[in-house]
Amino acid sequence: MKTNFLLALMMTFGLSAQKTLQLEKNQKSPKAPLSEMSWLAGYWKGEAFGGTTEEMWSPPLGGSMMFVFKLVNEDAVSFYETGHIRQVNGTLLLQLKHFNSDLKGWETKDETVDFKLIKIEDDRIFFEGFTFEKVGPDHIAMHVLLHEGEKKEEVTFGYTRQIGGLRQK
Repeated sequence: MKTNFLLALMMTFGLSAQKTLQLEKNQKSPKAPLSEMSWLAGYWKGEAFGGTTEEMWSPPLGGSMMFVFKLVNEDAVSFYETGHIRQVNGTLLLQLKHFNSDLKGWETKDETVDFKLIKIEDDRIFFEGFTFEKVGPDHIAMHVLLHEGEKKEEVTFGYTRQIGGLRQK
């Protein structure tokens, strides 16, 4: 009886657990040093949206870690992202901008997409709607909550460190 109830509950709510979080109303981001993110530095490659993804992260320097992202479908760039995680008032803030393959921006000149830090635990770092997970020394997952109108969907990007990629402790 208990097994049938648990099976029905899992089928009702889906078999996968939610990997992204949102800040509660009036919740502030916790204090955190940028060094907590240093394991992310390097050159990463994976697959998503029917194509190949690349991401490159710099080591912490000057209070930030910069990155670039590229999605390639059928041997053509679909889009790019560029951004950083930076230290702001003792906490961390992830900011990014999107670009078409011709580098025409999606956001306005002064606009960024911002993700506030929620918490850091073990090998996971939770920003609003965006989670970084260290799966192993050469494997990471990024869980992103995508919004399209009223529809929300959580997508996971799996990455493997590439040869010559910089590994930070």
